[in-house]
Formats: sequence, structure tokens, C-alpha cells
Amino acid sequence: QVLLVESGGGSVQEGDSLRLSCAASGLTFSRTTMGWFRQAPGKEREFVAAISWGGGRIYYADSVKGRFTVSRDNFKNTVYLQMYDLKPEDTAVYRCAARLNGDYVVRDWNLYDAWGQGTQVTVSS
Repeated sequence: QVLLVESGGGSVQEGDSLRLSCAASGLTFSRTTMGWFRQAPGKEREFVAAISWGGGRIYYADSVKGRFTVSRDNFKNTVYLQMYDLKPEDTAVYRCAARLNGDYVVRDWNLYDAWGQGTQVTVSS
């Protein structure tokens, strides 16, 4: 059974940084596309970033480009989201997701097969 567990969220001030981690098990991590999504209260789930099997292809949402960095460690079965210069509009529950078939980096949350429970990020101005 696939299990994704996020950590690293918290409450920070505008301009601060956080690093989220997502530990994966129950899958062949090195052959799994990983994504990060977020959802703020009253808003739809939003794509944040995604990374291919080997990390050679990465997509970011325009809203986080230049501030967030996604990376992965295939030896530790972990994907990271380093967030810099956080803004109040980044406040949301952040969830990692796994796409189990094919080395396709996609933004559509419907194309991901497994999800973590999420970690809350709150940015105060």
C-alpha cells in the first residue's frame, strides 16, 4: 500500500522560508512522478510543483516560480519542497502526490494516484 507522509509545515512570517518533506513507501519511488499541490480554505486544489523520476524535468506554478524549489532523493524515497519568500497567499494545506505510471510530469491533480494527508502552512503578514 502506498503511503505518503508530509512534514515540515508551520506558521511563519511573510518573507520566511520553510522546507516541506514527503516520505514515500509502498511504491518504486525512483519510477514515480511526484507532485506538490495546495488548497486554501474556500479555494480549489492548486498545482504547485512536480518532478520527474530522475529530477530532470520540473514544472512550477507561475505563482511560486522563483520562490519554491522541488527536489527529490531517490535513496531516501523523499521529495522536498523548499519555499522561500513566503507570502500570505501561500497559506494552505500542502499535499504531496504520486503518479505511479509513466515518467510524465503533469499539473492535473486528477492524474495522480496517491496522496498524502497534508501539512498546514500559514504565512502571516
